[in-house]
Amino acid sequence: MPDELNRVVDETAALLDRAIDGFAGGPVTEEVGRVVSLQQGIVRAEGLSGVKSEELVEVGRDGLGMALDLLPEAVGIVLLTPAAGIRCGDEIRRTGRVVDVPVGEALLGRIVDPLGRPLDNGGPVATERREPAQREAPPIIDRAPVETPMQTGIAAIDALIPIGRGQRELILGDRQTGKTGIAVDAIINQRDKGIPCVYCAIGQRSSSVAKVVAELRRHQALAYTVIVVAEGNDPPGLQFLAPYAATTMAEFFMARGSDVLIVYDDLTRHAQSYRQISLLLRRPPGREAFPGDIFYIHSRLLERATRLHPEAGGGSITALPVIETEAQNLSAYIPTNLISITDGQIYLSPELFQKGMMPAVEIAKSVSRVGGKAQLAAYRKVAGALRLAYAQFQELEIFSRFGTRLDAKTKAAIEHGRRVREVLKQEQFRPLAVGEQIAMLLAVNEGFCDGVALAEMRAARAAVANLVAVTPGLEGEIRAATADAPVWARLTELLGRCLAELQGGGDADAGRAAETDPHRQ
Repeated sequence: MPDELNRVVDETAALLDRAIDGFAGGPVTEEVGRVVSLQQGIVRAEGLSGVKSEELVEVGRDGLGMALDLLPEAVGIVLLTPAAGIRCGDEIRRTGRVVDVPVGEALLGRIVDPLGRPLDNGGPVATERREPAQREAPPIIDRAPVETPMQTGIAAIDALIPIGRGQRELILGDRQTGKTGIAVDAIINQRDKGIPCVYCAIGQRSSSVAKVVAELRRHQALAYTVIVVAEGNDPPGLQFLAPYAATTMAEFFMARGSDVLIVYDDLTRHAQSYRQISLLLRRPPGREAFPGDIFYIHSRLLERATRLHPEAGGGSITALPVIETEAQNLSAYIPTNLISITDGQIYLSPELFQKGMMPAVEIAKSVSRVGGKAQLAAYRKVAGALRLAYAQFQELEIFSRFGTRLDAKTKAAIEHGRRVREVLKQEQFRPLAVGEQIAMLLAVNEGFCDGVALAEMRAARAAVANLVAVTPGLEGEIRAATADAPVWARLTELLGRCLAELQGGGDADAGRAAETDPHRQ
């Protein structure tokens, strides 16, 4: 026993000797500032002469902030936590690091704030890494062309305004026109496709976020989605940080070679939060009181969405930023900025929404500048002339409202266009498979629906969907089909037989449609 005790004593003494030898004596310096003023989420501090831009600082006991305004006489700090409990004279300590967020697989299925703190009562988020929220966009040399479609499951978008993986497609429209619904449908459609999604809610009400979470959970989409929430009553600094933090979380999956879908809902409130911060920091206002660098803060965010070369990882981030217009004004400051930054836009019309045309996508004002190159060949086969034909139908329909006597050819074109419009209608939270979309578009192009009454179009869509589902291998053949593939002749024959039983009511219905169609009101 004494020998064992002596051995332990000797080992302890040796450890102490090594610790003493390795101790570097001398004073430890720490830069500590003081709160000079506090107003609406903005703190001005003095004594932080060495603080860096966008550095994370500790304010008071539990507060966190980000140094944003570096001036000789004071430092402007944007609070990332509520200001309750912070008083003038409180200490401010530097952390020596920029604002960072946790990243990793553990975030999937979780609801967090922009700092990575859980909001879903699911316990701590078990991530092992943290990455800066503000990062540079990938260099041009690392980027690859957009060549793969990002299917949303919405026929009007996939056929006429296609989105590719790595694209930035803006969703805009007045309030209550279904913007969030389209974004959520796109997330739901990625189920079983191996595409992680990030939904970033900026300045939203708690009830709105809760509805989105409930729909994602109901459709088994929450398991592969990260939800980042900065509510409307959160500090403006947290709302400003939210989209950058969400993009950093998405970049973790892109770096591993995954294709990621991210939704910013919405950047209008993000711009408003930055305007509030800038005005409180007394920066010079510009157009609509926004600061001069409002374009830069959105461009540096959206430029991070891209597709990488295989040598750089091969992943991609597809961004769907959402903004809200006022009174259909597309020429306002923020909408024009984001239209110029993104690769296209999906415009939702309140007039179509009021008429029951859901989704309320106005084809004439919507465009995709990249996605057509990534679109499946089958879509180009059936939707090539659909956009032009639909635009001509809308003009003819407006012309017919003046009571002008129309010839038979014009009447037939209007009736055909009405059936195209019915085909493009779609229920929310019910994404359509590629084969179902293409089969229905082919049916209406070939005129199989012209003899179907408008009231029977829902039954026609159900019949076509059932045809694709029960025919072995048809879905795969349609996906892989080229313009001259033999599957088109076979599919045309199948559709003709499938819809033959529903035809016959269209001609009798044509006269009544002009009187009863709600779009003539």
